[in-house]
Formats: sequence, C-alpha cells, structure tokens
Amino acid sequence: MNYHANAQSADGLSSQKTATQSLNNGWTLRCARTVAAAPITPDMSWEATVPGCVHTDLMAARTIPDPYLDCNELAVQWVGDCDWTYETEFNADLAVGQRHTLVFHGLDTVATVSLNGDIILESENMHRTYRVDVTDKLKAEGNALKVDFLSPYQHEKKLREELEPRPNCYPGPGNLMRKMACNFGWDWGPTLVTAGIWRNVDLVSWSTAKIDNLRTDVSMTGADGRVCIHAGIDGMSEGLELEARIGDQSASTFLSGNVGFLELNYPAPHLWWPHGMGGQPLYDLEVSLKKDGELLERQTRRIGFRTIELDLSGDDDQSAFTFIVNGKPVFVFGANWIPDDCFPARITRDRLAERITQAKDANMNMLRIWGGGIYESDDFYDLCDEAGIMVWQDFLFACAAYPEEGTLPAEIEAEAKDNISRLMSHASLAIWNGNNENIWGFQAWGWQKPLAGKTWGEGYYLDLLPRLIDELHPSGTYYPGSPYSGSMERFANADEHGCRHIWDVWNEVGYEVYANYAPRFVSEFGWQAPPTMATLTQSISDNPLTPTSPGVMHHQKASEGNEKLLRGLKGHLPEPDSFEDWHFTTQLNQARAIHFGISHFRALQPHCMGSIVWQLNDCWPVTSWAAIDGYGRKKPLWYALKKAYEPHFLTVQPSDSGLTLHIVNDANLEWRTPVSIKRVSLDGKELAEHTIWRVCVERNKPISVQLPESITTPNDKSNELIVVTADGCKTYYYFQEDIGLKLPEPRLSFAIEVTASITRIVVTAETFVKDLCLFADRIGPDVTVDRMLDTLLPGDTLTLELENAQDLSLEDLSHPGVIRTANTLLAS
Repeated sequence: MNYHANAQSADGLSSQKTATQSLNNGWTLRCARTVAAAPITPDMSWEATVPGCVHTDLMAARTIPDPYLDCNELAVQWVGDCDWTYETEFNADLAVGQRHTLVFHGLDTVATVSLNGDIILESENMHRTYRVDVTDKLKAEGNALKVDFLSPYQHEKKLREELEPRPNCYPGPGNLMRKMACNFGWDWGPTLVTAGIWRNVDLVSWSTAKIDNLRTDVSMTGADGRVCIHAGIDGMSEGLELEARIGDQSASTFLSGNVGFLELNYPAPHLWWPHGMGGQPLYDLEVSLKKDGELLERQTRRIGFRTIELDLSGDDDQSAFTFIVNGKPVFVFGANWIPDDCFPARITRDRLAERITQAKDANMNMLRIWGGGIYESDDFYDLCDEAGIMVWQDFLFACAAYPEEGTLPAEIEAEAKDNISRLMSHASLAIWNGNNENIWGFQAWGWQKPLAGKTWGEGYYLDLLPRLIDELHPSGTYYPGSPYSGSMERFANADEHGCRHIWDVWNEVGYEVYANYAPRFVSEFGWQAPPTMATLTQSISDNPLTPTSPGVMHHQKASEGNEKLLRGLKGHLPEPDSFEDWHFTTQLNQARAIHFGISHFRALQPHCMGSIVWQLNDCWPVTSWAAIDGYGRKKPLWYALKKAYEPHFLTVQPSDSGLTLHIVNDANLEWRTPVSIKRVSLDGKELAEHTIWRVCVERNKPISVQLPESITTPNDKSNELIVVTADGCKTYYYFQEDIGLKLPEPRLSFAIEVTASITRIVVTAETFVKDLCLFADRIGPDVTVDRMLDTLLPGDTLTLELENAQDLSLEDLSHPGVIRTANTLLAS
C-alpha cells in the first residue's frame, strides 16, 4: 500500500496521526449503458488510468481514434451519450488511524460512488472536492470501490424538467450543470463530452483530530506582512493547539471549538511583484495541529506578501479600471487562458511550466482563467507565483443564463467555497471575476424575452459570490463580470467604465477599427489564424491541404471563420491564391491586427490600463485566436505580443493634428533616451531627420510628441516610411497599407553559426525586407526560433537563435515556406 505521512513531529520524525494512501491505481472501466452508435458491448472492459477520463482510456486501448486528428471527433460522439463505471479494489491499514476519509479531488461529473456495496456519495459537480467518512464501511482487505457516471445528456433530461432552459450561446447543458462548459463545444473547441475520475483519489487516515478546511488570507499591515489563518477541525475539539510558523516567526492558540483562528505577523517581508516590476520572494508557511504537544497534522503553503487593489475611482462620465500592486499602478500585459487540453488530466506540471514560461517570455504579467473552463490545478497557481504572472480568476460561468433555482445555487456555493479556500493564499491571485459575458448577454443579446422574468445568474454575480469573498477572503478583490461597467444601470460593455470586450473587430469589421475605441481596460479582443504548419500536418491528413479541405474546415469552429479570415485581409494584404500563401497571410494578419490594437491601447495610457488578448493557448489543434497552438508551438502572434508588450515601447499614431509619436515606459526606472526620427525611402535613402536630444519618461506616464511636417509629409507614400529609434527600441510607420507599398523582391544573405546548445543565423538584408519570418517548425517539428516579424533596411543585419537545429544547413533555409516576408506577397 502506498501510504505517506502528512505530519512530522517536532524532532523531525514521522508522525502517523494523519496518513494518505493514493487510490489512483488498479482501476478498470466498463460501459454501464451503451447507445446504438457505440461500437462496443456491455461485456467489454478496459484498464483505466486515474486521473483520467473515458476518452483517454479508450484511446489507450485503441478502441477509439484520437479525436484531435482529421474528423475523428465526429466518430467518438457516442462516448458522451453512454454511462460508464470505474471499479477498483484496495486494502487498507486500519491501524494507521482511528478515522478514515475518502477524498475525491475531481469527479466528472454526475457520479454515484459505492464502497463495498453501499452508496456513499452522489455528486453533480466537476469543480468540487468531496470528502466522505468511511470509517464504518472500510475493511482491511478487499474493499470494492465503484464510481458510476451518468451521461451528462441523460442528466440534462432531468434538469430540463426541473429547470426551464435558459439562453445559451453554445450547445449543450453547460449552464444547467456544474461541468466544464467548453466540453460541449465552443468556437475554438470540439464537442468531447467527458466522464471520469479526473483528479486524484485518496484515503486519508487519522486519529484524534485533523484540519478539515484551511484558509490563509495573506495581506499587509503597513510594512509588515499578516497571515490570517482559519482552520476547520474534524474530530475532537478539546485541548487542541493550532500553530503557524514562517521561518523564525510563529504564533499559536488553543482551540475552544471546531473552528480555529490565528493571526501571524511577519515583520518587513520582501514584497512579491508581478513579472517586470521586481522579484517573487515566497515564504514557507507551516500550519500545525497539536494535541498535548504531539503533532497531529501539518499543512504547508508557499505565500508571497503583496497588496493588489483595483482602482475604480471616477464619476458617471468616466471611471478607472486599474490594478494597483504594492501601491503602484500596473499596465496589464495579459492573455486569456483556456484549459490546455480537452482532457485536463493530461495537463502535467511540465506542460503548464512551458506555457507559463511562454507567457512570461512574451513579457506578460497576467493570465485570465476564463469562465467556461476549469479552476486550474495547484501546479498552475504555484508556477504563476514563481513566475510573477498575476491571475485573473473567473468563476465558472460563461456566455449563458444560469438558473438560480433547484440544487444549482447550493452546488455553486459549495464549489465557490472550495476553490476560494484552495486558491486564496496564492500571491499571484489578483482578482476574482463573477462571470464571462453574462451581464452583457442579458443586456444586449436578446435574452430578456426568452427569459420572461426567469432568473439568469444576477444573484450569483451581485450577491452570493461577493458575499463569499467578503466572508472567506477579505483581502481579495472581486468584480462582478467581464465585461462590466460597475453598475447594472450602465451598459456592461462600455468604453468609459470598467473592463470591456471588443468583438465587432474580427466578427464584423477590420482591425483598423480598434483605433475607434478608448477603453479603460480591455479584457478580451482577438483575431484568428491557423496553427503552425507542423501542427496542421500532424493533425490533418487532407491531400491536398486547402483552406476548405475537410480536415481543415473541421478544425475551424468559428461561425464563418474562414470567410472572416479573408474579409480581414481587405485593405491590408492581398487575397492569397495558394494554401501556402493563405497560411502565411492569415497568420501575418493576425499578428498585425493584435499588435495594432495593443499599440493603440498603450498609447492611451494612463486612460487605458490593460490589454488581455484572446487567447494565449489552445486545447487542441485548431484555427483559432491563440498565440500558441494546440501542440504548444508559437504562431507569429506570439512574437507580435512579445514586441507589443516590451516595457519600453514606441508607436506612431494618427491624431487630429497629424502624426504623434508615443513614447511609453512600463519599466520601474525612468527612461532617459535620445530619440531618432527619420523618413526614409524603401531603398534606405534618408529623406528627412528629426532628433530629440533626450526624453525622460516616467513609468505609466507616456510622452506624446507631435512629429514635424518634414517627417510626416512624404514625396511618395508607396515608397517611404518613418523609422523611430530610441535606446535599441524601434517602430515603423507606413503611409500606405501593404497593398499600396512598392515592396521590392527581397534579397537576403545568411550565415550559420552552430554551437552545442544553440544555432545562430546571421541575416543580412540587401533590400528593404518587411516582416521577416523564419518558420522553424518547417525545418523540424521541435525546432524553435527566438524572434520573428522583423523589418530590415538595406544593409541591416539580424541574428536569429534556433534550438534543436544543430544539423541546420543553408539548404534547409531555402526549402519552401521556411523564410517568408511580406515582400513575397506584394513585391512589385
């Protein structure tokens, strides 16, 4: 048996008062109820992996194909229609403790759990942890544990009788039950309705007493740190001592009941800062439960001391939406996060570390966990703590009306309490957000008529959830929705107040319309493009690949997505006439669109104080808004985000009086730099120059410089541009869109330098080159490159660094699609 102790005695020796046995091993899976489309029979069974789900077990047994490939998703729809049973048998050392608790950290979703023939649990919530006392039912040997999962579609029939259907922007009953909503399909995700034991199962054995629920609220009092500790106790309550310790600082109290409260002060801690503003010192907090000096249990947390507030100051005309960290306003460089896999049990710590590193490397300081997915694993928040990535945490409501009747309110309250308690100690947790787009939907999407006065979730967002935050996490910050304008008396998705989403851009109009907005904070906006070519060819076997071939179309889930991709090129880039050009042009346009939008938002600082792009990642290989595709490869958008989120930033923006240069500083220190402004022709000839001897730009206080007519008045708009340079930063302004430029046929020379760990390519431009891209995945599926989307004047050089490319040759660079530029689409 795999037991481990959860406590240590004061002298460091193990104490067996609380011990945990993993019950993840030895499970089998069988179908409890089949449907006509299922290619299986009730007598079949399979080995089951826990944590896991039915789909991954059937894939491992080769009973179903990988649903990410081609159109296989359609062939496995029957899985979500069936009922499934997981079974295992285990022995238990009853001498380890006097009490025994089964802990299910994640059951997906409608489950009945039996132990030795007796039903011990009935659950309807994927997002909760369930604890069941099994002391009277446990045997030393041969314990039979069974979990029966009802099909969500069968459960939906019951729910529709109890709860009248409500508006829902996406198919399936995601708003009627507490299951990952995007399981039922989204405009970037497949319909793969899962069932299974998706997080760990443990048997916890203990004696006397144990900590049943631990909440740690970390805050600051002046220059000192404060930790308020609330501990719910299971077992005897007399003579118990609760102790907390950080290093050499400790506090303790004797309990008089089943709830313990303790406050620990830590003098002058080093402060935790978001990435780019300082370090991320973390402290080990130990909370111990003792009886007569003997250690019963010890739990640990890694905490960071900081303050995070949300400034909403203003009036009826304008009000701020600004994150204040340790007293300093922060411009948010962010991205939205969705589950990194349709089967969350496959998301490992290493995979999360890779994604969060990718976010940090793109200069991000925040990830927004979107409300149609899951509360992420402890690993996710631990890694964000370490990386300095703030977390905007949605409660799990998205794009639908949610009933406030039946058992749903109680489930939502229990779920919220569970996850507030689990996550509140994390330094990275910046804000709790009530929902995604539901208030906006109620106001503007035609919901009110079909609702006809029925509830839709307002009580959750404006009463239940803020009340729970006030009660359980007093130092935490809560906001009712994204988007939301601070009051139900205002339109939810407004420029003037709160956070907003911008989706007419992409859905209806071109990306140039971003410039028409003056938001206080943008928490969603995005533009689509296909994944990398390596991911496309790994997941789709169409021959030939075309924008409308079956597999490519199946991996485009957005309504009229391909049409919008082409419509978005108009006025900017030519319509492609080959699949290769379609792939490159749409990826380039995605990068351009988002860089354009962020440049505009940053130029509005401090009026606008945040940009959270939709989206960082994908859950499968798909044409989507993501910067990192479903197999973890970076699209050109990622490189555009890295440039757009640089702490020192330059952008030229049209204004009423001409062209204005915005010099933006989001680094801690004042930026003192000379600025060189030139108008040049595409052959590199300098036509006009203007030099600013020095600017001094404080953090969050951009400087705007009106450019002189000598710079802003071209002789030939199609053959000239403005180049601005300051302290290694550059920006380019073109007087025409690409389709109006006289871009030359690009001429580049390359030199390769290979070392044991890195391969460098030195690129020299013989002509003007716009948006140089080296697609490393076309050299090899695991090859990566450090930069992309670079513009070079004749004679400029650039060094690219590649990983996993030790055998690279000059011939590799000449292969189709490896080197692309805007010139090749438009060369005259």
